[in-house]
Amino acid sequence: MPIYNGMLPAIDKAEVKRYAGLRHAEDFPQQYVDEACKEIQLLATPKGVYQEYDYDAETKTILSNPPLKIEGSIIEKHLEKSTKVYVLGVTVGEDVEIRSEQLFKQGNYTVGLLLDAAATTAVEQVADQVNEVINTIAKKQGYKPTWRFSPGYGNWPLEIQPQLAKIIKTEMIGLQVTENYLLFPRKSVTAIIGLMPADQDINTKRGCTSCSQKDCASRKLPEKASVTTNNKGEESCSKTTAEASGIAMKGQPTE
Repeated sequence: MPIYNGMLPAIDKAEVKRYAGLRHAEDFPQQYVDEACKEIQLLATPKGVYQEYDYDAETKTILSNPPLKIEGSIIEKHLEKSTKVYVLGVTVGEDVEIRSEQLFKQGNYTVGLLLDAAATTAVEQVADQVNEVINTIAKKQGYKPTWRFSPGYGNWPLEIQPQLAKIIKTEMIGLQVTENYLLFPRKSVTAIIGLMPADQDINTKRGCTSCSQKDCASRKLPEKASVTTNNKGEESCSKTTAEASGIAMKGQPTE
C-alpha cells in the first residue's frame, strides 16, 4: 500500500474560522486563529494510505480481497460509471487531539476550540493532498476521477468503516476504527474516489449543495455548478466545533 507523508506548510485560516463557527465574527482576534494554526503545524503528523481496486458497477462491488459491497443509493449513483476506485485514509495523528482535550480540561475553551477547528482543517488539507496524487495517477491512466466520498456522507453507512480500513491497511498509519465505527485518531478521514472513462461524467451533488441543513454555520457559499469532477473533497455540514462543544463565542451567529 502506498504511504503518503504529508506536509502542512500553511493551514487555511478561513476554513479554521468556518469550522469554529466564526465565519461572520469580524471582531474576533485573528491572532488566536494564527496561534492555533501554528500549534497544529507543530503537533500534527500528517500521513495517508491509498490503494486502487477494480470496481464492478453492476454488482456495486469493490474487487478487493475479500470483495467489498457498496450500499447506499447516493454512493451507488456516484460510482455508477466508475470501473476502478481508489480507497484512501488520512490522519494528522493523536497529539493534536490530546492537546485540545488538555486545553478544554484546563478551562481554556477558546484556544481548545480553535485548535480543534485547525486540526479539522489540517486533516482535510492532507486528504486534498492525497486526492491530488490520486488525480494525477488517474489522469495519466486515461481516467476521470470523481470527487471523494466518505462513509457517513449521504446515506453511505458508517458501518462500512472497518472493511474500508482493512482493505487499505490503515493500521500502517496508526488509523483504527472504534466499536462505534468512528475513526481513531479522531482527526482522520476515509474516503473513496471513483475512476471513470475520460468521456464520462457524473451529476451527483457535492458537499453542502446536497445537504438539507441550510442554516448550518459551517455551510460553504453556494457553488456555481453541481456537476462535479472537481476533487477537492466533500465538506461536512455537521455542527461547528463551537456548537458541538456548547461554547458561545463572541460574534458567533445566533440565527
